[in-house]
Amino acid sequence: MINTTPTESNLSGLTPRDFQKDINNKKTDLFILKNAQGMEVAVTNYGCAILSIMVPDKNGKYANVVLGHDSIEHVINSPEPFLNTTIGRYGNRIAKGKFTLYGEEHQLAINNGPNSLHGGPTGFHARVWDAVQPEQSTVIFNYTSADGEEGFPGNLEVEMTYRLEDETNALVIEYRATTDKATIVNLTNHGFFNLAGIANPSPTVLNNIVTINADFYVPIDEVSIPTGEILKVEGTPMDFRTPHTLGERIDEKHTQIVNGAGYDHCYVLNKTESGELSLAATCTEPDSGRTMEVYTTENGVQLYTGNWLGGFEGAHGATFPARSAVCFEAQCFPDTPNKSHFPSAVLLPGDEYQQVTIYKFGIQK
Repeated sequence: MINTTPTESNLSGLTPRDFQKDINNKKTDLFILKNAQGMEVAVTNYGCAILSIMVPDKNGKYANVVLGHDSIEHVINSPEPFLNTTIGRYGNRIAKGKFTLYGEEHQLAINNGPNSLHGGPTGFHARVWDAVQPEQSTVIFNYTSADGEEGFPGNLEVEMTYRLEDETNALVIEYRATTDKATIVNLTNHGFFNLAGIANPSPTVLNNIVTINADFYVPIDEVSIPTGEILKVEGTPMDFRTPHTLGERIDEKHTQIVNGAGYDHCYVLNKTESGELSLAATCTEPDSGRTMEVYTTENGVQLYTGNWLGGFEGAHGATFPARSAVCFEAQCFPDTPNKSHFPSAVLLPGDEYQQVTIYKFGIQK
């Protein structure tokens, strides 16, 4: 584990001046959130990137449990551009970067093999958001995505809030968006979690014990686009309805594991009604005793096991090799605009996109 050196203002050892930069006449900065329990989250308004989440282990020792950076230059130039950022206008992949909406075809940037990924190379993760911090536990971000930006139709007004609860060590993420023209919206946060705490090198997450509240998942082809099927997890390495370590089946010769180079799949969450806030997944790191519960109003959650991390350097000399993080990205299903039988991602004028996702940290009992 990397032993951060706390500053007067934060546990993460981060310095505001290292995050202050003018980009296209907008200023970036560092924001520190704290709750009554002692939890601390550091973020910047460049891509709304989460830089650190400081929570205690079973012995009360705090560590950063996300793969983060320690300067704005490192965030901007990260080998993993989506590291802990807000993703938009459309999280995950769209086949060949094309979709048709009310008879009009739209072409997006291609940035992942033959496909569009996470809103394109200059999506929401690479934008400077307006930010206000009304209280110690909360920061509110706003961004206007112009009609035609990265190929998406409509002017989209987005408000996104990070808020720490005082009663528990929970990070609440709330999204709202409106448009002046029919468009598609699928926002998410791409948090890369390592509950052991980042280190040099950061340990793999293969010992993490995971459950996912899903009877079905979305299978993918060899370029990670949904086949259009919705398949049962039962009898496959995709089944996390009961606890399994991530490493137990991650190298099996199952077609889906091969296609994803590990886990990189959207799970169809069990819901009693669409839009309800319910438990999506749990994750336990047995050595530290840290746990994380994921709650969301979304229909899906993408499980990703950091298969393509290359060992680059992050905050305070920590390094991030392959499979040193697990992601639970709450979202619509991938390629939904081209799969009419998937739950819709269309947003119309006069309607409001809403999402709530919660990452709740605790200690194994």
